[in-house]
Amino acid sequence: MKQTLVIGSTVVDVLLSLPALPLRGGDVNITSSEFRIGGCAHNVFKTLQIFKSPALLCSPVGQGLYGNMVRKHLEVEGIPPFVNLEEENGCCYCLVEPDGERSFLAHHGAEYLFSRSWMEKIDYSRSGSVFICGLEVEEHTGTEIIDFVYEHPELEVYFAPGPRIKHIQTEKMDRLLAHRDINGRGPLLHLNEIEALSYSGKRKLEEAAEFLAEKAGNNVVITLGERGCYCRDISHLSGTAIAGTQVKVVDTVGAGDAHCGALIACLKNGMKLEEACKTANRIGASIVNIKGSVLHKPPAWLPV
Repeated sequence: MKQTLVIGSTVVDVLLSLPALPLRGGDVNITSSEFRIGGCAHNVFKTLQIFKSPALLCSPVGQGLYGNMVRKHLEVEGIPPFVNLEEENGCCYCLVEPDGERSFLAHHGAEYLFSRSWMEKIDYSRSGSVFICGLEVEEHTGTEIIDFVYEHPELEVYFAPGPRIKHIQTEKMDRLLAHRDINGRGPLLHLNEIEALSYSGKRKLEEAAEFLAEKAGNNVVITLGERGCYCRDISHLSGTAIAGTQVKVVDTVGAGDAHCGALIACLKNGMKLEEACKTANRIGASIVNIKGSVLHKPPAWLPV
């Protein structure tokens, strides 16, 4: 099995548990705080590792307090920093409410930058796919990611636009979704319901999925929280709702990333789209059931 290049951030999440989001001018006492290593690329990469699916984490690491924390974490994990930058790393403040819902306040730094020159050392004979995130595409170096994708049509593209999908410049989104690999497929889109509806301008989930599948020229997976997900196979005329797994929600940080990583691993292992979504739903449920954005070992039910 060829490796997946996972392009994006490894970031320090500063988790703040609080009874409710503060109002303007308010004063809220938090119930707990902690530092945790996260970031979309990091979380996807760690999920691929759970499935023993070959992957290469292509995350830049900067300087300062948060850059040093990321570098130390990667060292402990046995992951060499992909590239070291002189700029400082930022961080992400995750505000977690009692029901597990999270809101983000992000300070982007070196971890969200990208250059095609960093990818020259990669052995592409061992690489078959690439994961990219919209948060990096939105940055001023996002055109470098898009250019990289066009330069390597041999790679399947998995694209998670993220919660700031509407902030990605139209020219970038149009060019990225117009890309086709050597098999004539565009990026496989992985996004949540709010993102799908807001970007497509549709009122119904099914219409949004159809719009996105036609625009990107590939399958679309839309996560629905505890309701599971909805997938649209480009070869079919309709989509399918895949039921979720009911669990106690501890926090939802990283659930979408884990779902995406599981989906990629299952598809690369030869699973059909619907079956891959079922497994991804169970992985997503496992994540929200724990305090943390990644699983450190496979669940008992997962044969790997």
